[in-house]
Amino acid sequence: MIRTVRYQSFKRFKPLTLSPVFRPRYNSQKANFHRPDHAGSDEPAEAADAAATILAELRDKQTNPNKATWLDALTEREKLRAEGKTIDSFSYVDPKTTVVGEKTRSDSFSFLLLPFKDDKWLCDAYINAFGRLRVAQLFQDLDALAGRIAYRHCSPAEPVNVTASVDRVYMVKKVDEINNYNFVLAGSVTWTGRSSMEITVKGYAFEDAVPEITNEESLPAENVFLAANFTFVARNPLTHKSFAINRLLPVTEKDWVDYRRAESHNAKKKLMAKNKKILEPTPEESKLIYDMWRSSKSLQNIEKANDGIAFMKDTIMKSTLFMQPQYRNRHSYMIFGGYLLRQTFELAYCTAATFSLAGPRFVSLDSTTFKNPVPVGSVLTMDSSISYTEHVHDGVEEIDADSPFNFSLPATNKISKNPEAFLSEPGTLIQVKVDTYIQELEQSVKKPAGTFIYSFYVDKESVTVDGKASFCSVIPQTYSEMMTYVGGRRRAQDTANYVETLPFSGSGN
Repeated sequence: MIRTVRYQSFKRFKPLTLSPVFRPRYNSQKANFHRPDHAGSDEPAEAADAAATILAELRDKQTNPNKATWLDALTEREKLRAEGKTIDSFSYVDPKTTVVGEKTRSDSFSFLLLPFKDDKWLCDAYINAFGRLRVAQLFQDLDALAGRIAYRHCSPAEPVNVTASVDRVYMVKKVDEINNYNFVLAGSVTWTGRSSMEITVKGYAFEDAVPEITNEESLPAENVFLAANFTFVARNPLTHKSFAINRLLPVTEKDWVDYRRAESHNAKKKLMAKNKKILEPTPEESKLIYDMWRSSKSLQNIEKANDGIAFMKDTIMKSTLFMQPQYRNRHSYMIFGGYLLRQTFELAYCTAATFSLAGPRFVSLDSTTFKNPVPVGSVLTMDSSISYTEHVHDGVEEIDADSPFNFSLPATNKISKNPEAFLSEPGTLIQVKVDTYIQELEQSVKKPAGTFIYSFYVDKESVTVDGKASFCSVIPQTYSEMMTYVGGRRRAQDTANYVETLPFSGSGN
């Protein structure tokens, strides 16, 4: 049974001294939350995989059946360390059962309502400086919801589930005035391996009321504005090894189509992981590298402010954060993956904005693997830079007259026929790479935490050079930068190919 939480459900919370931004998050009369064994619940903490998601903050942790303060978790860890033991999770210490069964997609289906149209204060918590959706906030909810889906699929077993990778997040269409929409984030497990599972989450935008009964059948494909795929892995909290999870049983034709797609994608990921250190340029790319090197020699004295151009080395931005326990995941000792997505996105956004001198629009997050967990109490360093730019024109142009390069470099993307798509008007596709590193205080060595590739779009009319609308261009100079540029072009092509497979993307999005 699916229940919608009303205002009265929140009255049991003690009065809190909250800022105007935080207070309304508890007063939303149509927020829906989930728990492992029910489709809806009035327990806000059950909607989250962390202490710091938008809809589950502060006192919400009091209602979590696996609740733990940081002091509780810290004390227990120190006690076990003194005994020479390790602990992966404070709350999940017993998997309960190792019996492997079968579950359908409907068994793990979960959703989260974000009624921006009906709740102006909730909308205010998700809006950016330009009056559009603040995507970084949504990233936390996406990962949190994916975490809830993972645990519902694994139940009644309780392994330690962690986000292994974000396979892709793509904005299918624009939803500029979010105050005119009620959002639904919904998803389920679409593929399983022995101890891993792929989770697909989609965002739906409704100009009117959302369906009274929320399930996969009641959410129309034409309302999809976002598609995201996550991979979670399960570990046994007792042995610290992989944990066998319930098998997914596809039922409908759509279930099988999604299952085969995910299976093919995972095979491709394994192949790419095997060859991840190999980025040998093709003959065409080798020629591109030479042409870029030749062109860069004639651009030594350009200034971005005058020409809408910047060298790649001049786009670098850095940020360093200390990982506090308020952003831990449900297992207490590591940082919530959604928080890392939020922080890397914010830095990528700043990089794209200062480069373009405009308000960029988020288009996609490419496949990202979390290489090492980020412990509470560690230092996170983030380095970002523009890795690739592409001019998207009205027509097909062999020579881009607005390009700083004096050779043919056709765009991998094209103008969409769908007016709701981001690429429906001329502009620049800006790719930002964010490398992250962690350093534990007991060690002097930094370990890679993951590389995040964000793509943004800035329409031509938003960028002015010498009083005229213009495009933006990044110029690589060294061989290493040119290989980064080539890698970015490959990813842009991969994203363009992915878009063609979306049944709800519209023609040429």
